[in-house]
Amino acid sequence: MDNLDIRPATTADLVAINEIYNHYVGSSTATYQTRAMSLQERNAWFAQHDGLHPVIVAERNGQIVGWAALSPFHKREAYRNTVENSVYVRHTQRRLGIGRALLIEMLHQARIIGHHTIIASVDSEQSASIVLHESVGFTRMGHLHQVGYKFGRWLDVIYMQMML
Repeated sequence: MDNLDIRPATTADLVAINEIYNHYVGSSTATYQTRAMSLQERNAWFAQHDGLHPVIVAERNGQIVGWAALSPFHKREAYRNTVENSVYVRHTQRRLGIGRALLIEMLHQARIIGHHTIIASVDSEQSASIVLHESVGFTRMGHLHQVGYKFGRWLDVIYMQMML
């Protein structure tokens, strides 16, 4: 993708990461978080990510236009080689291939790190995210009905999985 630089995130990127994420908190079912995340909370989140759970950003012309992260899927030790992915694109930059570029880079990094499988939890109404994940090899593994409640209604989650 022209002029798109994907690189490891730094603390200097956290304001932009949080801005991108908080847009979706207030306007979308892309996240089931219902209140905006403070910068202090974002810093704590970032501190929990390490070499096994990277955070990357996509930058174009000096602006962060998206980010992605791998997070532990579950706290129990036997899950240590399974991660959950997150991908968020600045709402004004959607459908330009940024999410796909971020997801492909995350898959690459997950393989290098030695993870075994990646789980994506996607709201059933987020068809673009479902199609994106399927386009790089994720498979739908389950449909959980009415497990989230946001914007005054019950929401379903599609579990997707990719074996590395």
